[in-house]
Amino acid sequence: MVRRTMAAYAAFIATKYPVVTITGPRQAGKTTLAQSVFGDKPYVNLENPVVRQFAVDDPVGFLRQYPDGAVLDEIQRTPHLLSFLQVIVDEKKKNGLFVLTGSQQFELMDSINQSLAGRTALLKLLPFSLDEMAAYGRKSVDELLFSGFYPRIHDQSIPPGQALGDYYETYVERDLRQLVNVRDLNLFQRFVQLCAGRVGQLLNLSSLANDTGISHSTAREWLSVLEASYIVFLLRPFHANIGKRLVKAPKIYFYDVGLAAWLSGIDAARQMENHPLRGNFFENMVIMDVLKYRYNLGRRNNLFFYRDSSGNEVDLLYTLAQHLLPIEIKAGQTISSGYFRGLDTFARSFPDLPHGRLLVYAGDTAQKRTGTRVTDAFHLTQALAEIEGRPQDP
Repeated sequence: MVRRTMAAYAAFIATKYPVVTITGPRQAGKTTLAQSVFGDKPYVNLENPVVRQFAVDDPVGFLRQYPDGAVLDEIQRTPHLLSFLQVIVDEKKKNGLFVLTGSQQFELMDSINQSLAGRTALLKLLPFSLDEMAAYGRKSVDELLFSGFYPRIHDQSIPPGQALGDYYETYVERDLRQLVNVRDLNLFQRFVQLCAGRVGQLLNLSSLANDTGISHSTAREWLSVLEASYIVFLLRPFHANIGKRLVKAPKIYFYDVGLAAWLSGIDAARQMENHPLRGNFFENMVIMDVLKYRYNLGRRNNLFFYRDSSGNEVDLLYTLAQHLLPIEIKAGQTISSGYFRGLDTFARSFPDLPHGRLLVYAGDTAQKRTGTRVTDAFHLTQALAEIEGRPQDP
């Protein structure tokens, strides 16, 4: 079993809060993480209908079974329990009592904000990072873009097409379409596929709605649910008063690049090499790995992209206090002078870059050029840790 990078921070933050809440996509490994870090606590699966009914019928009696706390898995199935947990943690005034996990962010967060505000640490666990994938041996970039990073695929050696197809049919099609009352499954499926085909592009909701054959308001609703349920990730644009007109639309990515590749009809890793979206998928993988780096340390999303009305662009801006670290992402294996053009243009508008600039590419040779550090994707988080001046492990 792969030890998750977040484990150290989860154990630490449990000493500071009475409740720790772990959210994230289904099958990202939340249950495994909770049981491995908090193995001394009773484990309760609220997906079990008998257990869930007990919790619904008699919440006080249910929680009385766990005077020293417990791991309550899939807490979104019984959100009313959170009010009773509030009473317990306020009475006991003890940290590290309960650990909650939940997959459906849009249902869980409202309940937490109402009942456990200030009483729980919120952690977001995403599928494996590139660092965590090292436990399975070095895989090529194309293999990773094809397989994605859901733990079950790699733990059980399941063919990615099978696992991702099952994931889509049992979760995206069944669960999400019920939440938004989708009447035409084919339209919803087309919408999700069109989102995958737009990975790395500016979000044009009107175009997405027209191509799907739905209204603008329906497209907005469906996209909001996909975003809140950790399927689609929207990278927000950076805004600054620099006398230039900056774009306002976000860029669209998937929390797992393998799912985006599967939705795009890719059946094998060898098809990735010449696929027209390979560069977009590589960009998706790198951006998600930076986000995982943040989340695994208990930090919040601080990522943006930069693009002005003239088309000058930097793929990723990583904020460090009041400073910016511009990151350019290229899927090629050979470095060319053109790779630095966006970073050079950005530096002319933002000359105060004490942390320098970073170029991430699909090759395997690290370099330190004037003003720019070059790294491969597999050593990206190591580069970020060194730039931040902190040990790589929390």
